Amino acid sequence: MDEEKLEKVIIEGIRKAVSTVPPDVKSALKEALKREHDEVAKMQLEAMIENIRLAEEKKLPVCQDTGMLYFHVRLPRAADANRIRRAILGATIKATREVPLRPNAVDSITGENSGNNVGVNVPWIEVEPSDNDYVEITVFPKGGGADNASVLTFLPVGDGLNEVKSCVLKSVLMAGGGPCPPVVLGIGVGGGAYIAMMLAKMALMRPITERNSDSRVAQLENEILEEVNKTGIGPMGLGGRTTAIGVNIEV
Repeated sequence: MDEEKLEKVIIEGIRKAVSTVPPDVKSALKEALKREHDEVAKMQLEAMIENIRLAEEKKLPVCQDTGMLYFHVRLPRAADANRIRRAILGATIKATREVPLRPNAVDSITGENSGNNVGVNVPWIEVEPSDNDYVEITVFPKGGGADNASVLTFLPVGDGLNEVKSCVLKSVLMAGGGPCPPVVLGIGVGGGAYIAMMLAKMALMRPITERNSDSRVAQLENEILEEVNKTGIGPMGLGGRTTAIGVNIEV
Protein backbone atom coordinates (compact mmCIF):
# COMPACT_ATOMS: atom_id res chain seq x y z
CA MET A 1 0.00 0.00 0.00
CA ASP A 2 1.42 3.39 -0.97
CA GLU A 3 1.69 6.21 1.55
CA GLU A 4 -1.32 8.14 0.25
CA LYS A 5 -3.61 5.12 0.56
CA LEU A 6 -2.18 4.35 3.98
CA GLU A 7 -2.94 7.92 5.08
CA LYS A 8 -6.56 7.55 3.97
CA VAL A 9 -6.95 4.31 5.92
CA ILE A 10 -5.50 5.94 9.04
CA ILE A 11 -7.77 8.98 8.65
CA GLU A 12 -10.79 6.69 8.61
CA GLY A 13 -9.41 4.91 11.66
CA ILE A 14 -9.14 8.24 13.46
CA ARG A 15 -12.66 9.20 12.39
CA LYS A 16 -14.05 5.92 13.70
CA ALA A 17 -12.12 6.24 16.97
CA VAL A 18 -13.56 9.67 17.80
CA SER A 19 -17.08 9.24 16.41
CA THR A 20 -18.07 5.75 17.56
CA VAL A 21 -18.23 3.93 20.87
CA PRO A 22 -17.55 0.17 21.22
CA PRO A 23 -20.62 -2.07 21.66
CA ASP A 24 -19.53 -3.20 25.13
CA VAL A 25 -19.44 0.40 26.35
CA LYS A 26 -22.81 1.26 24.82
CA SER A 27 -24.37 -1.81 26.42
CA ALA A 28 -22.86 -0.90 29.79
CA LEU A 29 -24.29 2.62 29.62
CA LYS A 30 -27.76 1.25 28.83
CA GLU A 31 -27.53 -1.22 31.71
CA ALA A 32 -26.39 1.57 34.01
CA LEU A 33 -29.44 3.60 33.02
CA LYS A 34 -31.70 0.72 34.07
CA ARG A 35 -30.02 0.53 37.49
CA GLU A 36 -30.05 4.24 38.28
CA HIS A 37 -32.68 5.65 40.64
CA ASP A 38 -31.44 9.24 40.70
CA GLU A 39 -33.28 11.37 38.13
CA VAL A 40 -30.30 13.63 37.43
CA ALA A 41 -28.08 10.60 36.88
CA LYS A 42 -30.66 9.11 34.53
CA MET A 43 -30.83 12.37 32.60
CA GLN A 44 -27.04 12.41 32.17
CA LEU A 45 -26.90 8.81 30.98
CA GLU A 46 -29.78 9.36 28.56
CA ALA A 47 -27.96 12.38 27.14
CA MET A 48 -24.76 10.34 26.69
CA ILE A 49 -26.57 7.51 24.92
CA GLU A 50 -28.36 9.95 22.60
CA ASN A 51 -25.13 11.84 21.96
CA ILE A 52 -23.41 8.62 20.91
CA ARG A 53 -26.29 7.80 18.56
CA LEU A 54 -26.10 11.20 16.89
CA ALA A 55 -22.30 11.13 16.63
CA GLU A 56 -22.33 7.74 14.95
CA GLU A 57 -25.16 8.73 12.65
CA LYS A 58 -23.51 11.98 11.55
CA LYS A 59 -19.91 10.66 11.76
CA LEU A 60 -18.92 13.51 14.05
CA PRO A 61 -16.87 13.38 17.27
CA VAL A 62 -18.67 12.04 20.33
CA CYS A 63 -16.99 14.75 22.43
CA GLN A 64 -15.66 18.19 21.53
CA ASP A 65 -12.40 17.18 23.23
CA THR A 66 -11.06 14.69 20.70
CA GLY A 67 -8.02 14.26 22.92
CA MET A 68 -4.41 13.43 22.26
CA LEU A 69 -3.88 10.71 19.69
CA TYR A 70 -1.94 7.60 20.58
CA PHE A 71 -1.07 5.02 17.94
CA HIS A 72 -0.08 1.46 18.75
CA VAL A 73 1.59 -0.07 15.72
CA ARG A 74 2.34 -3.77 15.31
CA LEU A 75 4.94 -3.79 12.59
CA PRO A 76 6.41 -6.68 10.57
CA ARG A 77 10.16 -6.75 10.93
CA ALA A 78 10.70 -5.98 7.25
CA ALA A 79 8.35 -2.97 7.22
CA ASP A 80 9.60 0.61 6.94
CA ALA A 81 8.84 2.24 10.31
CA ASN A 82 9.67 5.72 9.02
CA ARG A 83 7.14 5.36 6.21
CA ILE A 84 4.45 4.35 8.69
CA ARG A 85 5.35 7.29 10.93
CA ARG A 86 5.11 9.75 8.03
CA ALA A 87 1.70 8.35 7.10
CA ILE A 88 0.45 8.67 10.69
CA LEU A 89 1.62 12.28 10.97
CA GLY A 90 0.13 13.17 7.59
CA ALA A 91 -3.15 11.48 8.47
CA THR A 92 -3.30 13.30 11.80
CA ILE A 93 -2.88 16.68 10.12
CA LYS A 94 -5.55 15.91 7.51
CA ALA A 95 -7.94 14.36 10.04
CA THR A 96 -7.70 17.51 12.17
CA ARG A 97 -9.24 19.42 9.26
CA GLU A 98 -11.54 16.78 7.84
CA VAL A 99 -13.09 14.96 10.82
CA PRO A 100 -12.61 17.56 12.43
CA LEU A 101 -10.45 17.19 15.54
CA ARG A 102 -9.86 19.83 18.16
CA PRO A 103 -6.23 21.02 17.92
CA ASN A 104 -4.71 19.81 21.19
CA ALA A 105 -0.97 19.80 20.50
CA VAL A 106 0.44 22.57 22.68
CA ASP A 107 4.17 23.20 23.09
CA SER A 108 5.09 22.42 26.69
CA ILE A 109 7.54 25.35 26.85
CA THR A 110 6.00 28.13 24.75
CA GLY A 111 2.32 27.22 25.09
CA GLU A 112 1.93 27.60 21.32
CA ASN A 113 -0.71 25.42 19.67
CA SER A 114 0.44 23.84 16.40
CA GLY A 115 -3.14 23.87 15.13
CA ASN A 116 -2.86 20.42 13.55
CA ASN A 117 -2.39 17.99 16.47
CA VAL A 118 1.25 17.39 15.55
CA GLY A 119 4.05 18.53 17.82
CA VAL A 120 6.89 17.31 20.00
CA ASN A 121 6.03 13.68 20.88
CA VAL A 122 2.51 14.28 19.56
CA PRO A 123 0.92 12.11 18.38
CA TRP A 124 2.62 9.40 20.40
CA ILE A 125 3.49 6.33 18.32
CA GLU A 126 4.29 3.07 20.08
CA VAL A 127 5.81 0.40 17.81
CA GLU A 128 5.78 -3.31 18.59
CA PRO A 129 7.55 -5.87 16.37
CA SER A 130 5.25 -8.45 14.83
CA ASP A 131 5.65 -11.74 12.99
CA ASN A 132 2.56 -10.99 10.90
CA ASP A 133 2.83 -10.06 7.23
CA TYR A 134 0.65 -6.98 7.69
CA VAL A 135 0.72 -3.74 9.65
CA GLU A 136 -1.79 -3.34 12.49
CA ILE A 137 -2.49 0.20 13.71
CA THR A 138 -4.66 0.92 16.73
CA VAL A 139 -5.85 4.52 17.11
CA PHE A 140 -6.44 5.51 20.71
CA PRO A 141 -7.63 9.08 21.40
CA LYS A 142 -7.74 10.10 25.05
CA GLY A 143 -9.37 13.33 26.15
CA GLY A 144 -7.78 15.74 28.58
CA GLY A 145 -10.35 15.17 31.30
CA ALA A 146 -9.49 11.49 31.44
CA ASP A 147 -5.75 11.87 30.93
CA ASN A 148 -5.49 14.60 33.56
CA ALA A 149 -6.98 12.19 36.08
CA SER A 150 -4.15 9.70 35.53
CA VAL A 151 -2.18 8.80 38.63
CA LEU A 152 1.16 7.04 39.13
CA THR A 153 1.77 5.68 42.61
CA PHE A 154 4.65 3.73 44.11
CA LEU A 155 3.48 1.32 46.78
CA PRO A 156 5.75 0.08 49.58
CA VAL A 157 7.37 -3.29 48.93
CA GLY A 158 5.21 -6.07 50.30
CA ASP A 159 1.89 -4.24 50.03
CA GLY A 160 -0.72 -6.52 48.54
CA LEU A 161 -3.66 -6.17 46.21
CA ASN A 162 -5.76 -4.48 48.89
CA GLU A 163 -3.38 -1.53 48.79
CA VAL A 164 -3.84 -1.35 45.02
CA LYS A 165 -7.58 -1.15 45.61
CA SER A 166 -7.16 1.57 48.22
CA CYS A 167 -4.91 3.59 45.90
CA VAL A 168 -7.43 3.38 43.05
CA LEU A 169 -10.33 4.46 45.26
CA LYS A 170 -8.38 7.47 46.54
CA SER A 171 -7.55 8.44 42.96
CA VAL A 172 -11.19 8.16 41.87
CA LEU A 173 -12.36 10.31 44.79
CA MET A 174 -9.68 12.90 44.05
CA ALA A 175 -10.69 13.06 40.37
CA GLY A 176 -14.40 13.43 41.16
CA GLY A 177 -16.36 14.57 38.13
CA GLY A 178 -13.26 15.76 36.25
CA PRO A 179 -12.96 12.81 33.85
CA CYS A 180 -16.69 13.00 32.97
CA PRO A 181 -17.84 9.74 34.58
CA PRO A 182 -18.93 7.06 34.16
CA VAL A 183 -15.38 6.02 33.36
CA VAL A 184 -13.52 2.89 32.40
CA LEU A 185 -10.55 2.48 34.73
CA GLY A 186 -7.38 1.17 33.12
CA ILE A 187 -4.93 0.03 35.79
CA GLY A 188 -1.35 -1.13 35.31
CA VAL A 189 0.43 -2.92 38.14
CA GLY A 190 4.16 -3.56 38.39
CA GLY A 191 7.15 -3.19 36.10
CA GLY A 192 8.28 0.31 37.02
CA ALA A 193 6.80 3.70 36.18
CA TYR A 194 6.85 3.63 32.37
CA ILE A 195 5.71 0.02 32.14
CA ALA A 196 2.91 0.48 34.67
CA MET A 197 1.53 3.48 32.77
CA MET A 198 1.72 1.64 29.45
CA LEU A 199 0.01 -1.39 30.99
CA ALA A 200 -2.78 0.90 32.19
CA LYS A 201 -3.25 2.25 28.68
CA MET A 202 -3.18 -1.23 27.16
CA ALA A 203 -5.78 -2.33 29.71
CA LEU A 204 -8.20 0.18 28.22
CA MET A 205 -8.01 -1.60 24.87
CA ARG A 206 -9.56 -4.73 26.35
CA PRO A 207 -13.38 -4.96 26.20
CA ILE A 208 -14.89 -4.24 29.60
CA THR A 209 -16.80 -7.51 29.38
CA GLU A 210 -13.52 -9.46 29.49
CA ARG A 211 -11.91 -10.11 32.86
CA ASN A 212 -8.19 -10.60 33.39
CA SER A 213 -7.13 -14.21 32.79
CA ASP A 214 -5.64 -14.39 36.31
CA SER A 215 -8.56 -15.13 38.64
CA ARG A 216 -7.01 -13.09 41.47
CA VAL A 217 -6.73 -10.03 39.26
CA ALA A 218 -10.21 -10.63 37.84
CA GLN A 219 -11.60 -10.65 41.37
CA LEU A 220 -9.81 -7.38 42.09
CA GLU A 221 -11.34 -5.84 38.96
CA ASN A 222 -14.82 -6.77 40.19
CA GLU A 223 -14.14 -5.53 43.72
CA ILE A 224 -12.79 -2.17 42.56
CA LEU A 225 -15.77 -1.64 40.24
CA GLU A 226 -18.17 -2.33 43.10
CA GLU A 227 -16.35 -0.01 45.51
CA VAL A 228 -15.98 2.80 42.98
CA ASN A 229 -19.70 2.75 42.30
CA LYS A 230 -20.37 3.10 46.03
CA THR A 231 -18.65 6.50 46.05
CA GLY A 232 -21.79 8.21 44.75
CA ILE A 233 -19.85 10.45 42.36
CA GLY A 234 -22.16 9.34 39.58
CA PRO A 235 -22.57 10.40 35.96
CA MET A 236 -20.74 13.68 35.25
CA GLY A 237 -20.02 13.95 38.97
CA LEU A 238 -23.63 14.88 39.75
CA GLY A 239 -24.38 11.90 41.97
CA GLY A 240 -25.70 8.43 41.33
CA ARG A 241 -24.84 4.77 41.32
CA THR A 242 -22.67 4.74 38.21
CA THR A 243 -19.20 6.23 38.55
CA ALA A 244 -17.50 3.51 36.49
CA ILE A 245 -18.76 1.01 33.96
CA GLY A 246 -15.59 -1.03 33.77
CA VAL A 247 -12.29 -1.81 35.47
CA ASN A 248 -9.49 -3.46 33.50
CA ILE A 249 -6.19 -4.37 35.13
CA GLU A 250 -3.00 -5.50 33.41
CA VAL A 251 -0.05 -6.86 35.38
